[in-house]
Amino acid sequence: MIKAAFVTPGGYPVPSPRGGSVERVVEHFVPHLTGSVRARIYGRIGRGLSARGIHRGVPCERFPAADKSAYLKRVIRRLEAYRPDVIEVENRPLYARQLKRRFPQAQVWLHLHSNTFVAKSVIAPKTLRACVRAADRILVNSRYLEQDVLRRVPSAVGKIGIVYPGVEAERFIGQDGTEERRLRGWTGRRIVLYVGRLIPLKGVHHLLEALPDIVRAVPNTLLVIVGSASYGSNRETAYVRRLRRLAKPLRRHVHFEPYVSHIDIPRWFAMADAAVVPSTRREAFGLVNVEAMAAGLPVVATRVGGIAEIVADGETGFLVDPGNIRAGLSSSLVRLLQDEPLRRMMGKLGRERALRHFTWRQTAERWLRELGAGFGQEALPAPADGPGLFR
Repeated sequence: MIKAAFVTPGGYPVPSPRGGSVERVVEHFVPHLTGSVRARIYGRIGRGLSARGIHRGVPCERFPAADKSAYLKRVIRRLEAYRPDVIEVENRPLYARQLKRRFPQAQVWLHLHSNTFVAKSVIAPKTLRACVRAADRILVNSRYLEQDVLRRVPSAVGKIGIVYPGVEAERFIGQDGTEERRLRGWTGRRIVLYVGRLIPLKGVHHLLEALPDIVRAVPNTLLVIVGSASYGSNRETAYVRRLRRLAKPLRRHVHFEPYVSHIDIPRWFAMADAAVVPSTRREAFGLVNVEAMAAGLPVVATRVGGIAEIVADGETGFLVDPGNIRAGLSSSLVRLLQDEPLRRMMGKLGRERALRHFTWRQTAERWLRELGAGFGQEALPAPADGPGLFR
């Protein structure tokens, strides 16, 4: 059986209820590979976690990661003992180049979850080209990110495969937010939900600027903003203070909820009537879109990055022109909030789309197809519990 190692960046442990999106992807899809490959996860040690443990059937090895160089050296020592056939590096091109040098006999894959670490401000173009050349395979989470990588490194053509992330659909389906609404005094409100980090590129300021227009048309609107400036922290930045200033004139129509663990997120979706994702640029995928759809919510989002590959415009929600965000957000949200049959229909279609295309099981199946191509084996449809996807 093929042995695969998944090397996370070291920013957050696996598993971690307060961790970042990269670690969440690894945490959720790798266990679905059990029975098809011998997988092992390498990551940061965290509170309450042992240096060696098992996560959903997958061995995990964890190390201190304050010093990134020392972190990678520790990972390398363990990889030398494990001797995997495939080493997948999560979102760190430089790690991929270093690991290929150290393990030339293994296939080294670079799995990009965003374009943050391929940007010129982070890595020199010449160095990026060397990292791409070193990688045997490059996985991306959207067609948008594929095109972005090819624009930066045309020589990556033929190396790239698309593996969409997913959602734990069962956690989002069938929840009832009626009692939670009552306890919070939100009965009778039309709730628009934003979930995510409070940073400029997420576009929450555009949403607050559109709110007066929405409230004039739908006076019982409540905008619920769930999140903080960074994962697992409620620190207040200049941008967060700006958002609070924008919200002050309409304080009866805005509720800020500090950082919420993704474990608790489904109950917030259950209270909402619609979800909004007003990102302004370079959103490679956006897990929150899929989570909202799995919860049966219509989504209003900007047409940027990979979002258009998730939200079907006019079917599971509305896509807004990023050049005219305020007007697009207000008109789309007003239409949804005033039309309950439309909301229900789009929510139903969104849930069906999420189940059809965006579950962690399907993420694992896509990954295994990439593995099959890389090792010349035929990928088979996954049976109920996922064992033996290769002959």
